[in-house]
Amino acid sequence: MLFVCLGNICRSPLAEAIFLHKVKDKKFDHWFEVDSCGTSNYHIGDPPDSRTIANARKNGVNMNHLGRQLCENDLDHFDFILAMDQSNHRNILRLSNARDHQQKISLMRMYDPHGKNEEVPDPYYGGEQHFQEVFDILDRTMDNFLSHLEEHYKLKAKA
Repeated sequence: MLFVCLGNICRSPLAEAIFLHKVKDKKFDHWFEVDSCGTSNYHIGDPPDSRTIANARKNGVNMNHLGRQLCENDLDHFDFILAMDQSNHRNILRLSNARDHQQKISLMRMYDPHGKNEEVPDPYYGGEQHFQEVFDILDRTMDNFLSHLEEHYKLKAKA
């Protein structure tokens, strides 16, 4: 499971953290390798934005990530690659091996019951309410995505 945004300090590491939180709660964490990255190289090695960390904490989600850039090997390695917006989706599809992996590359909100195929807005230039809006979008999208995975892959909880 790979979540992708531009800089890998707001949306994608939050998506990673929310997904990890949810799969641990359901005892599904043994089914998944989860990571996030950015299509740019702006924040390689940086922790998530402090506002993202504060918002996650406020919502009971812990984060442990350092920014990294998307690479061709990611497309070979991960089964699901979820882009936060159209621009990042296009950037993923520009990788030389993307043609071989198109079926596993999609928009994150494809699984959002309230905004199918819309973008996850970038909260970077916004205030606390923007970070909470992104959290709420990702939270409900992850619930729907996990339901999809449970149904299609017959996931079983770890004993």
